[in-house]
Amino acid sequence: MSAVPFAVWANLLILLVVLAGPFLSHRVERNLEGFLLVMGVLSALASGVLNVHLLGEGLRHPIPITIAVFLSGAAFTWGRRRLDQGIRWMLARSGPGVLAAVATAVLGLASSIITAIIAALVLVEFIAALRLRRSDEVRIVVLACFAIGLGAALTPVGEPLSTIATAKLDQDFWFLFRLLGVWVVPGVLALGVVAWAHRVTVAPTEEVAPITGPESYRDVFTRAARVYLFVMALTFLGEGFKPIIDRYIIALGAPVLYWINLVSAILDNATLTAAEISPRMMEAQVRAVLMGLIISGGMLIPGNIPNIIAAGKLGIKSREWAVIAIPIGAVLMVAYFVLLFLL
Repeated sequence: MSAVPFAVWANLLILLVVLAGPFLSHRVERNLEGFLLVMGVLSALASGVLNVHLLGEGLRHPIPITIAVFLSGAAFTWGRRRLDQGIRWMLARSGPGVLAAVATAVLGLASSIITAIIAALVLVEFIAALRLRRSDEVRIVVLACFAIGLGAALTPVGEPLSTIATAKLDQDFWFLFRLLGVWVVPGVLALGVVAWAHRVTVAPTEEVAPITGPESYRDVFTRAARVYLFVMALTFLGEGFKPIIDRYIIALGAPVLYWINLVSAILDNATLTAAEISPRMMEAQVRAVLMGLIISGGMLIPGNIPNIIAAGKLGIKSREWAVIAIPIGAVLMVAYFVLLFLL
């Protein structure tokens, strides 16, 4: 049995630090982009891949999603009053149940273009306008965040997970849509149907969801800058983790990769994408990794960006989220496993 190379040991240690750091330190959690960038540089150094070419990729890969986040955020900030007026107009002509279902499906599909971040912010506006009872509010938010997490994976501008996957696989803009679209789009629509089937009720005044604060253009710029640093850091980590991927991950079968990624419920799925995806993988393996990540990422608040944004803006606690999201995620995981591997 061959000795384990230094690069593997070093990157296993770095991976443990990356996964545990945000849980052990609030300072790391608040400054996640800078922390990951330092870890990414150390990982690339340990693997001997930090060179001019990688630096160029690190600067280039985040540009499309950063532009999408900035432009969508600016449009959201500029048109927020009109959005609120439009929501109230639709609510007066349909009802909260229909509007919740439409918001779930439309935002899920649109998130691949407007980004998961902006889709989550628009979702918060819808929820605040619907004025639902707390239990209904949390359920609709969870369903919609599952839909947004699924839909955002279809293009490299949807969320960091899809940006990193597309870059690491060196594929074109529509690769993930071709790979996942036939599985993701029906899932998003099904979540919309579930939201419609769940009969929601309007809350008494004292139970109304809190109105979110204003979004300034400074917020838009800061968010875009943080996304840029986040994707740059994951680019370095992805290259640095290659020895681990080549030694341990590629040999795993697609079903195993699918279930392993239940860990995405508690860990950011973009970071796990950087640690697992390789261009040496077969398409079935890539599909298994990504589907496992994007489904289980909705089960707990830390698993995906839309969860963090919506829960933070609406004051949803971790237990409230988990009680509803874990059963939904479990059903989705089993259903997709059957569809992907048994039929």
